[in-house]
Amino acid sequence: MLPEPHRLRRRSDFSSTVRRGQRAARRDVVVHALAGTQAESLISDPGPRFGLVVSKAVGPAVIRHRVARRLRHICVSLVREVPEGTNVVIRALPGAATASSKDLDRQLRSGLRKLDLLVSVGNSV
Repeated sequence: MLPEPHRLRRRSDFSSTVRRGQRAARRDVVVHALAGTQAESLISDPGPRFGLVVSKAVGPAVIRHRVARRLRHICVSLVREVPEGTNVVIRALPGAATASSKDLDRQLRSGLRKLDLLVSVGNSV
């Protein structure tokens, strides 16, 4: 489960991230991100915050919830790799219903790398 301080909850946070942030589209997901001082956060924890958009186009409720659970699990592993103060909205596309968790992880990380928001953790040379 994604801890409360790392979740986007308010509609205004989703809207500002999607409208004012950068976007990286992949086959099964679209990653929207609003980084740094642009992200207006009223939460005291400065860590990154994630939000999910899984519409009915993805499939029936059971499939949508499965996709959301997979994406949430991926977000938990990304908390330490995304810079503090970043808002990330992940929009699932219909192909996400049949994509494996490994594919979704790879696509999400690829989108964050394209936006230059993925920081290496623990691998210093």
